[in-house]
Amino acid sequence: MTIMQFLGEFQGNQLYIKREDLIPYSFGGNKARKGMLFFREIDAGDYDTVVTYGSSHSNHCRVIANMAVARGMTCVIIGPQEVSDETFNSRMMQMFEAEIITVSVEKVHDTIEKKMADLKSCGRKPYFIPGGGHGNIGTEAYVQCYEEIREQGNFDYIFFASGTGTTHAGLVCGKLKHNGNEEIVGISIARKNPRGRNVVLESIHEYMGKDEKADEATIFIDSYIGEGYGKNCDDIDQLIREVLIRYGIPLDSTYTAKAFLGMKKYIEEKKIKDKKILFIHTGGTPLFFDDVER
Repeated sequence: MTIMQFLGEFQGNQLYIKREDLIPYSFGGNKARKGMLFFREIDAGDYDTVVTYGSSHSNHCRVIANMAVARGMTCVIIGPQEVSDETFNSRMMQMFEAEIITVSVEKVHDTIEKKMADLKSCGRKPYFIPGGGHGNIGTEAYVQCYEEIREQGNFDYIFFASGTGTTHAGLVCGKLKHNGNEEIVGISIARKNPRGRNVVLESIHEYMGKDEKADEATIFIDSYIGEGYGKNCDDIDQLIREVLIRYGIPLDSTYTAKAFLGMKKYIEEKKIKDKKILFIHTGGTPLFFDDVER
């Protein structure tokens, strides 16, 4: 169970933060929580190679490469050329001796298929993890996180960065499973509606079947994306400084700072007052140091 901190008054509300970034493995984060469940399945099987997808900014790829090399397994990361600049995450992927293949976005699917086929033809036994830990295993990780949150307190709102969708889906599935009353608000870090919200709904339906309450419970806000995935702006840079100075907590421009800024603006626009609010820090400390270096 990750710790929950009370940060104090925030725009007329009481603000708490759940520190998923402090999961004690490879800088933590939601990808570490998901990765642990994926590797339970990998460890129980007869696999010798892990293949996954993600950019050079990917917390997911860093964690999976770390978990693979710790087991003496080969890790293959297929990433988009469009987002392949050097980052602290990509440096660690190299440190973990991952095989990194970069191709244009439109070639990603075929490259993954070919790599899996090539590995099998060579007698290897690869396990594929979708980008970001997408799928029921990733969703289950955040059903479990929601259940932790229920043990730690009751909240009116839960905010977090919504990316590939399973963190969001897991929290909503947890709410539906336990008849929760809080508003679960995912702040998109890249995807626009309707696609972004539909991806979350698809994950919910895949995990728990059709539920008429899922549509109403899925709040996916795409108003604070800015110039897109991994793109910073002056407002985000200022927010990173403010949160570090005020609370001593690192955020990053790709995920958590974008979500925190979105939460702040959402609270202002909706005129939310006198509520108990939780922000889930989904990790990304190496990306924070990219921002500091920049």
